[in-house]
Amino acid sequence: MSRDASVLLSLAADLVRLDSRSFVSNAAVAERIEAELPGFEVERLDYVDPAGVAKRALVAHRGPVGGLALSGHMDTVPATGWQEDPWSGRIANGRLHGLGSTDMKGPVAACIVAARTLPAGVPITLLITADEETSKQGARLIASQSALVRRVRPEAILVAEPTSLTPVRGHRSAIGFTVTATGVQAHSSTGRGYNANWDLAPFLLDMKAIYQRLRDDPAMQDAAYDPVFSDFNVVIDNFGAPVNMTVPKAEAKIKFRYSAKIDPAPILAAVRESAAHHGLMLAEAPEGKPPELPAEHPLIQMCVEMLGRAAKTAPYGTDAAELQGIAPCVILGPGDVAVAHTPGESVDTGELVAAVEVFRGLAGRFG
Repeated sequence: MSRDASVLLSLAADLVRLDSRSFVSNAAVAERIEAELPGFEVERLDYVDPAGVAKRALVAHRGPVGGLALSGHMDTVPATGWQEDPWSGRIANGRLHGLGSTDMKGPVAACIVAARTLPAGVPITLLITADEETSKQGARLIASQSALVRRVRPEAILVAEPTSLTPVRGHRSAIGFTVTATGVQAHSSTGRGYNANWDLAPFLLDMKAIYQRLRDDPAMQDAAYDPVFSDFNVVIDNFGAPVNMTVPKAEAKIKFRYSAKIDPAPILAAVRESAAHHGLMLAEAPEGKPPELPAEHPLIQMCVEMLGRAAKTAPYGTDAAELQGIAPCVILGPGDVAVAHTPGESVDTGELVAAVEVFRGLAGRFG
């Protein structure tokens, strides 16, 4: 094993071992990453998330202005369903195991090693974010407030989400809706309470109609994506209320993902109209517009030429929705997105090593 490969796998395993689920602080991961960047100018962007948790995004740069930026996020999804230690960081049978190994601490480690081992004269920037799995707040902060980004002006951004090293030229973006109904808490046998679910139920029937419309109406579909229909997913929360208590608060969270071709305005209007009609509180959390480059864009063509793989689109979202305001974005990284967000998540170590060479090669073309 080469020295670079050894350093890469050690760093990736260390990052996996640090718990940075989106609802906890990512400070330890940020500090571990910064320790790997001697010779880089580093900008720390600290903030507090809506739950009061301290978070940090990092921007690092070395060399002249311009060049390629490599981007990844430090946070992970919760450890739902894991039967083994989610933070083991163990390497076995050619795979790195653990929560975030694929999405995306392994790819982040590949970005860092690639950036650090480039020739000194090649410009390179790292955009390392937080809260990608929830609000994209870290990427939004970098795009809107990073003085270092404004000064070094990267020409292109590679978002290293897991794509099995196939270039992704565009993906869907999301609008989050939170709809809240209120009731009166009481023992359900007394008849003195009111269950908030009764007010939420008719709204949910309207949402099912929207869900079906997105699947049935060709005008709301995009043949460039698989699946062709937009995602419209609902999760309901009664905040732990038992079945013998009238529910004082019921909440529906909806994620609406749509591609650049789809106009979200009719869906926005339908959700707003239904919430108002049923007297429910509605909060909206839109991400940036769906990023999508044409197949003939120079950045996409560069990736296709280097990898010998046709570019595709993806149904999920990434920080590119927020970072595209800085520079054109391609999504390209090691690992299989199908194993992301699953118990037993792992990534092929050979693919991590290969990603370092790909990232170095692309960065060198901007040098």
